[in-house]
Amino acid sequence: MSLPERRYVITFGCPDRTGIVARIASFLAEAGGWIVEAAYHTDPDTNWFFTRQEVRADSLPFDVGELRRRFAHVQRELDGQARIIDTAERRRVVILVSREAHCLYDLLGRVASGELDVDVRAVIGNHLDLAPITRAHGIPFHHVPFPKDSEGKAAAFTELRKMVDEHDPHAIVLARFMQILPAELCEVWAGRALNIHHSFLPSFVGARPYHQAYTRGVKLIGATCHYVTAELDAGPIIEQDVIRVDHSDSVPDMVRKGRDIEKVVLARGLRWHLEDRVLVHGNRTVVF
Repeated sequence: MSLPERRYVITFGCPDRTGIVARIASFLAEAGGWIVEAAYHTDPDTNWFFTRQEVRADSLPFDVGELRRRFAHVQRELDGQARIIDTAERRRVVILVSREAHCLYDLLGRVASGELDVDVRAVIGNHLDLAPITRAHGIPFHHVPFPKDSEGKAAAFTELRKMVDEHDPHAIVLARFMQILPAELCEVWAGRALNIHHSFLPSFVGARPYHQAYTRGVKLIGATCHYVTAELDAGPIIEQDVIRVDHSDSVPDMVRKGRDIEKVVLARGLRWHLEDRVLVHGNRTVVF
């Protein structure tokens, strides 16, 4: 099987004005850069310009570090914000779980099949239920119990942070973790912590959303992959999807149907995040 072509991915945002696309294109052309994918968007409400560019790494006479240094001049000139990644650097992921297995099973299956080419450094759970499947995939599992008292829970989060941060992950995936991250962790992991919530946000935030949906008599249930912020279930949304239900569906029926949507939405959101396709501006996202 041939290896994927190595690319440098440039994501950039700045106040909108004329000449931005020309300036970036001329910068890359002058360096010999071969653009293989490009996307653009302007938000008229904020007057903010967004772009994502993929460049063949072998078309440039310098490495990603030098590309970052040179592009910094363009960034300052346009008063923008830029990030440049090298697809040769394998993305590191840590997954946080509780007892619900479906999202973890799905992610590990995608990794094992090569569909999701990431380095899952560890799975950390507040229960031991998912240790066997994790270890069967050759991935370390760490158990961090979360007591109900506030002091014990704070100590557990301190231990959790230490375990996660030692891997310096590109993504921390809350795969039905069912614990609310403290504000400090939300800040430290901002833009890297992804949660899957089992409702079509902003509907039915918090606990037991399927029960809330059943009580309300909805005809569509869904799932939302979003970045974690200090405000519960209110972070920038990466991906959503829905499935139809009707009056004959019980709460267990909704839970069963919803699990299928949760798995797909989380996998999509994680892939787009790791491919640097998600640009966050305020509490909204542009997904290229």
